[in-house]
Amino acid sequence: MELIKKPILAIIIMSILWGYGWTSLKVGLIDAPPFKLTALRLTLSAMFLLLLLPLTGRSFIPPRLKELFLLGFVHTSLLFCLSTWAVSEGSAGRVAFMVYTMPFFTILFARIFLSEIIERLQWVAIVAAAIGLVLIVQPWGFYGNHLSSALSVGAGVVWALGAIMVKRLQEREPMDLLSMTAWQMTLGCIPLIGLSFLVPEEAIIWSTRFVGNLIFIAIGVTGLGSMLWMYALSNLKAGTAGLATLAAPPIAMISSALYFQEKPNVIEWFGMLFILMALMTLSFGSQKLPHKKN
Repeated sequence: MELIKKPILAIIIMSILWGYGWTSLKVGLIDAPPFKLTALRLTLSAMFLLLLLPLTGRSFIPPRLKELFLLGFVHTSLLFCLSTWAVSEGSAGRVAFMVYTMPFFTILFARIFLSEIIERLQWVAIVAAAIGLVLIVQPWGFYGNHLSSALSVGAGVVWALGAIMVKRLQEREPMDLLSMTAWQMTLGCIPLIGLSFLVPEEAIIWSTRFVGNLIFIAIGVTGLGSMLWMYALSNLKAGTAGLATLAAPPIAMISSALYFQEKPNVIEWFGMLFILMALMTLSFGSQKLPHKKN
């Protein structure tokens, strides 16, 4: 963690990695089917993070194995399967915006499972995000890929459930974030590896392009990105760190438009604008709103 001295620099690099990672994932899918690519990506990421444990003086023994296996299934297996499948079926930038509705589902789940009060500003953000989703999905017409939309929203929901699980685990008995991330990813790989063998898919084309993209999304986007995010959260206010991640969906949209000529229609642009405004409202508000419970 000491490799990055300035948390702001860390969050900028992380946002670029996470934003461009969606386009790089789409490139990887040219040469590999979604489930095989997801299994390979997460296996490499897990190996990278596990290697860091002894190098950073942490214990190699997994803490609270049963809880981490369930977290790994939700926060790794399901999340990455749904998001990769969504990108394989649709636009990388469009998928990124829909997956990033995760904070709004987190607020709703926190109300249900943690009895947290939803503040007025949060309701405004939720309504704006819902309008944005409807405009992007456009359920009244046949434009776009509705399977990709459903998978993207599903990934956002699963990401939110994982966030609630992490919060509950940390409130009960705090765990080191790097150890928790490394082991949840490792345990989450087990179902993914099994799925990659069970689901009939095309063979991987081991081109130079594929290997380069695999290393980038596995080590750079997932491995290094996770480290930078943990470092930023440890050194910045949560609201400030969250605000900085808003750059990821626009970066995904711009990079996918440049690389794949994936251009949204006018209604989709308005939908993305609504989601971006909702995220900004939530991030600014999180620095002012008190944390309350019933």
